[in-house]
Amino acid sequence: MQTVFDGHNDVLFRLWKHAAQGIDPVAEFIDGTDDAVHGKERRGHVDMQRAQAGGLAGGLCAIYISSGKSPPVIPDESGHHAEPLASPLQRQPSLDTALDMAAIALRIERAGGWKICRNSADIGAAMSGGRFAAVLHMEGCEPIDADLAALEVFYAAGLRSLGPVWSRNNIFGHGVPFAYPAHPDCGPGLTDAGRRLVTTCNRMGILIDLAHITEKGFWDVAELSDQPLVASHSNVHALTPVARNLTDRQLDAIGERNGLVGLNFAVGMLRADGQETKDTPISDMIRHIDYLVDRIGIDCVALGSDFDGAPIPDEIGDAAGLQKLVVALRNAGYGDDQLAKICRDNWLRVLASSWHETEDA
Repeated sequence: MQTVFDGHNDVLFRLWKHAAQGIDPVAEFIDGTDDAVHGKERRGHVDMQRAQAGGLAGGLCAIYISSGKSPPVIPDESGHHAEPLASPLQRQPSLDTALDMAAIALRIERAGGWKICRNSADIGAAMSGGRFAAVLHMEGCEPIDADLAALEVFYAAGLRSLGPVWSRNNIFGHGVPFAYPAHPDCGPGLTDAGRRLVTTCNRMGILIDLAHITEKGFWDVAELSDQPLVASHSNVHALTPVARNLTDRQLDAIGERNGLVGLNFAVGMLRADGQETKDTPISDMIRHIDYLVDRIGIDCVALGSDFDGAPIPDEIGDAAGLQKLVVALRNAGYGDDQLAKICRDNWLRVLASSWHETEDA
């Protein structure tokens, strides 16, 4: 079994939603059900038991603020679809929600469900001790003020990674819509506040994630940042032309900076037709990984599942099915050393570099 460190999940968002329904988030993560005694159905993609079954030893756990339910997007006769950018969020309720999710993360840690990791030594100790290595990530910085005072507080709570925007606009920059076919060059880039955020993250040692930002924003970060360029959960635009995927030029920049692309399991970002159909073969995942490896090299390719944040292939199902992807990669010709890089080592290298623990940038 290959041990996996995954670059993106939304388990905290799922647990927060269920907590509002009266379900204990700690029990849901540790026991895997909302009522372990009565054996009710497992929820979502990730809990402690399924992580252990699939070899998922850790990952970046997102603090994500929802824009609420959007009306369903119906593809036209050609399969094309376009979901408008979500409306901007107000800061105070976003901050309240983010604090709730951070509190859930801390409660899970106190209960022994995972270890909140602030450095590479924490990750190594957690993984070697059989404890899930959770790195707190913020997906869209609506909870952060323009003066970045809240960033200091979240850093103290364990935040070590952030994406300035989700697929909406905020005071820091502009996001890409969920649309097919569409190009990521679809809006402005960083604002002045966004530029301050990037330089402050560089100074503090917080990884900057480019997964949801416009192409202009991508190049703004590339110009400002001293970190490896990282898109935690994105795929190949040349194979699936959704706005969330990366162009060859963006991929080349990531490779040149010794950065990383984490394969997103979201079916609409894997399929050639861009449709959100869970009857999507693992071969589509291999197709994107092969392209990335050929384009930017084995050292810059990893996993960013988007567990609990998107529909994923039925063949994978949830975290317990991760080794099915590993088997498929092995059958496609990837050896143990290559699998170790894709499954965990590339993430561990990039995190250490972004956190100023190595000179490899």
